[in-house]
Amino acid sequence: MTLLSLLVALPFLAAGALWLLPRGSVPVRPVVQGTALAAFLISVALFLIFRQSPPAPGGFLFETRFSWIQPLGIEFLLGLDGINIGLVLMSTAVSLAASFSLPRDPGRLREFATLFLVMSGGITGAFAAMDMFLFYFFHELALIPTFLMIGIWGRGPDRNRATFRITIYLTIGALIALAGIAALYLQTGATTFDMARLAAEAGDAPIAPSAQTVIFPLLLFGFGILVSLWPFHTWAPMGYAAAPTATAMLHAGALKKFGLYGLIRLAVPLVPEGMRTWMEILCLLALGNILFCGWVAMRQRDLHLLIGNSSVAHMGLAFLGIASLSLVGITGTVMLMVAHGLLAALAFQLAGWIHERHSSTDMGSMSGLLARAPFLGTCLLLALLAACGVPGFANFAGEIQVLFGAWRTLPWFAVAGAWGALIISAVYCLRAIRRMLHGAPGKEAAEDIRGLSRRLSPILLIALLLLFGTLPWLLSGHIAASAGPLLEPATVQSESER
Repeated sequence: MTLLSLLVALPFLAAGALWLLPRGSVPVRPVVQGTALAAFLISVALFLIFRQSPPAPGGFLFETRFSWIQPLGIEFLLGLDGINIGLVLMSTAVSLAASFSLPRDPGRLREFATLFLVMSGGITGAFAAMDMFLFYFFHELALIPTFLMIGIWGRGPDRNRATFRITIYLTIGALIALAGIAALYLQTGATTFDMARLAAEAGDAPIAPSAQTVIFPLLLFGFGILVSLWPFHTWAPMGYAAAPTATAMLHAGALKKFGLYGLIRLAVPLVPEGMRTWMEILCLLALGNILFCGWVAMRQRDLHLLIGNSSVAHMGLAFLGIASLSLVGITGTVMLMVAHGLLAALAFQLAGWIHERHSSTDMGSMSGLLARAPFLGTCLLLALLAACGVPGFANFAGEIQVLFGAWRTLPWFAVAGAWGALIISAVYCLRAIRRMLHGAPGKEAAEDIRGLSRRLSPILLIALLLLFGTLPWLLSGHIAASAGPLLEPATVQSESER
């Protein structure tokens, strides 16, 4: 068993132990937190080994392969390259931080913890999977617990409505994406779901342009709904506001990146001509995320809804980087996925802790938070500064690469995206800082975070944001080396058009 396969298996083994052992025989929180810590340490070890001995462009490390469903050519295939190594590290960091935000209800804690571990394992497995079917399977394994956790442990008067909406939207998106994956498999005429081999075969014998034009919108709207692409985004702010803190952290931080990752792994190398046909539509929808959702965020008075709409707005930049079909743009998108995952988890954790103390996240009632709760206020200040793209955070490193990548092929969209990402986000983030952190402390001002373990979880996320913001080459060089071969079909097509 490789370290990578151990990393994927560990949360499922812990979930099985919690479920099968008699209730009360094991301490639930320590088991979840210990499992999350072990997974994070394994991912750090994988990252350090990867840094020392990176694979050749187009290659993978820590590969695990064995036949699963032989008649269809489906394999249990795991591997790491420059594109997913940072995502795996980010997902385990988010899981570790989220493990300190489990619900306070001791009666059904075991059930929640089991779903939490299954969701964590599914997220890591989805990012590590190199088989197209396994990739989708792990995503669904992580998605189903999301619906249950919001429906049973959710909060607020709109919990049932939010559960219904997020279930409908994400189920439809997953089914459309599945149709696109099935169409890819049939059109390539392959006998395998191995994504690397599919990309190689499509390079030698490209899918017909007419088929690409039909397949790409299936992937775009299927994966796009899962990422909250405008105008199919309305499930996200409401769903995250109603979700338990740990669930919001895992889904917004890690699982929502599945759709972007799927477009990079499948759409870019397999249907590049279809992407070019739909490029302007994708850019317009991406601007819908950046501008419309940014304007909506400006009007919010509730912290959860502000973070939810801001999260959706930032996804527009990630889509814009993919639409650029440039190496710099794709590299920036992956960097932004890592950065946004850490930031979203941090923001929802802080908002969840405020909600625990006051059953409200109305920003108007939290004036003077920085004076009364200096640690909590400082963490929230850093999160909001990262959200508006201040240099030094990983978000800036990703956003600037996306804008440079889009400038060459999509200059007007890059200008509009920069205006929305820099100006609009600065307005709602700085306004939130003024409302919550400054002024005289209100009656509802939150107390500071208590307990060393709770303090360490936001520190971990902030430290990673600063690490990859000040040293972006730790990720960007590896991302570019692995993204280059995926972009070759699009590059060849572009040169043939000239």
